[in-house]
Amino acid sequence: MYTKSTTTSGSQTRSFTLCHLIGSLAIMTVIFTAGCKKTDSVGEDLNIKSTTSASALTSTLISTVALAPINLRTANDFTILTETGITTTGVTSVLGDIGTSPIGSTAITGFGLIMSTDNQSSHTPIVTGKVYGPNYAAPTPSKMTTAIGDMETAFTTANGIVDPSPVVELYAGNLSGRTIKAGIYKFSTNVLVTNAGVTLTGGPNDVWVFQIAQDLIINNSAKITLAGGALAKNVFWVVSGQATLGTYSAFSGVILSKTLISLNTGATVKGKLFAQTAVTMIANAVKP
Repeated sequence: MYTKSTTTSGSQTRSFTLCHLIGSLAIMTVIFTAGCKKTDSVGEDLNIKSTTSASALTSTLISTVALAPINLRTANDFTILTETGITTTGVTSVLGDIGTSPIGSTAITGFGLIMSTDNQSSHTPIVTGKVYGPNYAAPTPSKMTTAIGDMETAFTTANGIVDPSPVVELYAGNLSGRTIKAGIYKFSTNVLVTNAGVTLTGGPNDVWVFQIAQDLIINNSAKITLAGGALAKNVFWVVSGQATLGTYSAFSGVILSKTLISLNTGATVKGKLFAQTAVTMIANAVKP
């Protein structure tokens, strides 16, 4: 009886162990399969999230770098360029070329122009560069026509930029005492900077475009300060009215004006002046 019982018990034990092993393997298979599916699902979710994040990042980067400097084309060859004349009194100095068209060089007054030997340009002690007019010898007339056309195109282009979206009526047009980051700023009014000044802060590749439907008024002793590596060549003041720089003001940027640019006594400019009428100067210093 004892032996039979022992033998039967061993068989039952072996049978139980085998069944237990098979059952365990089956459970592990189910868990493994479920785990694989779960891993695949998580992987898909991560992939979607990664793709979404990448798209968002790309969009952000595009928005950040979308605003490029205004292409001045051949107008950029000039520091001062106008259509109806450039006048100066007092001790003025200009670094770079100046010119006017379609009006002739006789509308460039107060400079004491001296004609070059080839009759294609003139020079003067107060301009470190050349002076051009449409009445000079070829190829100057063609050069001036192209430059004026490029200046007008630059004004239209700059005034029409809408991407990235402009900030509208910032500080109701009174920028005095403010610090302004790069971007497009659109005004239906005058824009004023008092002697409290304004600071434009950004890097050397950042761009500012101020679209001004009326006048730009820079008060006496006002200063446009560039901070953080910002460059005057990347700051565009697009003025549909006239631009007036007050006595002893210190201006930075490129003015694209539909009408007059007037510099009062002692005003200085780090930048360029482009007027579809005239530029008037009184003892000023202008350099790019």
